[in-house]
Amino acid sequence: MSSTNDKSNSKTVITLLSVVFVMGALAWAAVPFYSWFCRVTGYGGTTNVSTVAPDVVLDELVRVRFDSNVDTDMGWTFRPMQKEMTLRIGEEAMAFYEAINISDEPITGTASYNVAPDIAGYYFNKIECFCFTEQTLQPGERVEMPVNFFVDPELVKDADAGRIRDITLSYTFHRTDPPAKAQAALDVTVQPTVN
Repeated sequence: MSSTNDKSNSKTVITLLSVVFVMGALAWAAVPFYSWFCRVTGYGGTTNVSTVAPDVVLDELVRVRFDSNVDTDMGWTFRPMQKEMTLRIGEEAMAFYEAINISDEPITGTASYNVAPDIAGYYFNKIECFCFTEQTLQPGERVEMPVNFFVDPELVKDADAGRIRDITLSYTFHRTDPPAKAQAALDVTVQPTVN
């Protein structure tokens, strides 16, 4: 009788451990999978990354508006240097954002981004962008940060997105901790001098 109970208990333990393992693996894979899914589908206004603009430039125009936000604890002002631009679909364009560190300490930030309407994200391609890397500004430092982009001509062939001619590109800067090595270099540059 105890042999049957031991087998039953062993089966239960193995089943529970298997469930825990599978749940842990799914939780670990959720973030990269979701990121991949958003990049492939443009879900949530996620944009694409490209190395070059397309060879085809259409005569149809699209207006791109620019938006900016910062976290409340960021210590920066951040704004687009142009409110909007009109370009031909497939044409490569460059826009600039301005960031100023208004605090008295070095601050590192990372920009998250999306486009609206969401479905346009699948056709909005960035070639270069300040949002690809962390940005560190010294106290009082001002920078102009470029984003190089185009709207894919395939947009006009999409049954759902083909009529979109207004797209909003939005960035939000979030404060991040710089890597330890970079932080050590920042700490050295802002050490007060003692008389």
